[in-house]
Amino acid sequence: MRPAPLPQDLHIHSTWSDKDGAVVPEQTIGLIAATGHARIRGISDHFEMVVDRWDDYRAEVMAAGLRVGTEINGHEWAPAALDADCDYRIFHCWDRAADYRALEALLADGKPVIVAHPNALGTDLDRVPPECLVELNNRYIWRCDWRAEYGPWAERFRFVISSDAHQPNWLGQSIARHVAAELGIAETLVFQT
Repeated sequence: MRPAPLPQDLHIHSTWSDKDGAVVPEQTIGLIAATGHARIRGISDHFEMVVDRWDDYRAEVMAAGLRVGTEINGHEWAPAALDADCDYRIFHCWDRAADYRALEALLADGKPVIVAHPNALGTDLDRVPPECLVELNNRYIWRCDWRAEYGPWAERFRFVISSDAHQPNWLGQSIARHVAAELGIAETLVFQT
């Protein structure tokens, strides 16, 4: 019997992130689409790795019936990412003034902006606009005192739960979902199926 799918997973990488050493050759868009591990799925490969091939990347993700996202590594990549036609953006907000300003520019575009693994990047959530979504993901959530890191923000932000999968065996969210339940955080579904 197949387990019930997760509600959503928007932070998934594929072989398009070909310079990311954690991505394995088996992590293809076709495999991710076939797993059906979540009702709402999106691919969010690293923008700096797909920018020169954006149209082909977007076409392959869309052809697989998945949402098109991208993961932007700080303010340096934000201006170019604003020109990329996508459904949502995941942003590495390092604790730099320029990154907080980039969040404002990304939000002004009207597409959902998810602040990725703030505990791993030193993001000061007090400086993040409340319109942003904040991510709890399986890859990094266990690397911090999550009660202290996320608990104080449970009422300020809407949260998404993700896998940040770079490999097929990472397509799960058990730890992130445990943290959300412990903190009383209700998951925000960014899109309808």
